Amino acid sequence: MTKLGEANLGPWRAFLNAHALVVRRIEARLAEADLPPLGWYDVLWALYRAPGQRLRIHELAEEVVLSRTGMSRLVDRLETAGQLAREPVPGDGRGAYAVLTDAGAATLRRIWPVYETAIAEFFAAPLGDGAEELRAMLERVAGHVRGQALDVSATAG
Repeated sequence: MTKLGEANLGPWRAFLNAHALVVRRIEARLAEADLPPLGWYDVLWALYRAPGQRLRIHELAEEVVLSRTGMSRLVDRLETAGQLAREPVPGDGRGAYAVLTDAGAATLRRIWPVYETAIAEFFAAPLGDGAEELRAMLERVAGHVRGQALDVSATAG
């Protein structure tokens, strides 16, 4: 087992703290504007960008980085609110697509101005000229992790 020094733990803690604080502030801005939570936006945006504005539920979970169970519950809430519809997958009796509805697209358009302003204020402004450098570093981390197979036995204690 390797021991991480402050040179690595410090940036990790800073990343976690910054993420949590920025998301909390964005969520507060959305609530103040009487808009749905950020998780709704993430799901609706993934569907908006998808071919045919539809994704299978497990694909949607991967796009939004939620467990399948968590995604299934969120899709239930969004479907009840009329933001998306479920459609059967032809030839797959158990599979379902989540499909963006017109109401879901309208919700995206209502959320975006508040979300964009909050991103600019709480994230982009303090980064200044460092935004591209941070993006490159985070993409390098994500690429590294994607390139590694998940070995559950290695994480079990």
